[in-house]
Amino acid sequence: MMKLYLNATSPYARMVRIIMLEKQLENKVELCWCDPWNDDEALLKENPIGRIPTLVTDVGMAISESLLIALYLDEQCSARPLFSADWKEETFHVAGLGVGLMDAAFSTVISAKYLNNEANDSVLSQRRLRAIQRTLEHLEKNLACYLSHESISVGDIAVAVALDYLAFRLPELGISNTY
Repeated sequence: MMKLYLNATSPYARMVRIIMLEKQLENKVELCWCDPWNDDEALLKENPIGRIPTLVTDVGMAISESLLIALYLDEQCSARPLFSADWKEETFHVAGLGVGLMDAAFSTVISAKYLNNEANDSVLSQRRLRAIQRTLEHLEKNLACYLSHESISVGDIAVAVALDYLAFRLPELGISNTY
């Protein structure tokens, strides 16, 4: 049985969990809840970087990075391909936008948590907020063409999770009212 190391607040772990459900693999993956901020021993044994999510395969190989895990899980079950060959470039593009939004939002939240108000005024923080704004505008402008397929893709999942995370962790951006 595979093992997935995760925590409840990680948007990256949420994306992987949704992919597990879409691929109907939930009975083949044990969820191992952990706190990566406290150097969880079980997680560090599998992944010395200490990042979540980390998927340990049936053969004991640890895979980190949510898109790599998504690709691996997609290959484990042929039903409902999330990386369709018919629109692979578009899927990669949209997935990159979704994960990029997660990255910018996550970095903003963590910086504020550990650097307090200093983080909000930093050049990096302002750059991340501009990146979030540009990406949201790009998604809104191009939404019709991104949603033109009948089946769901990893890109769709990544963007949905990123938007949910932004609304939850950065409500002051007002994305629920604007986009």
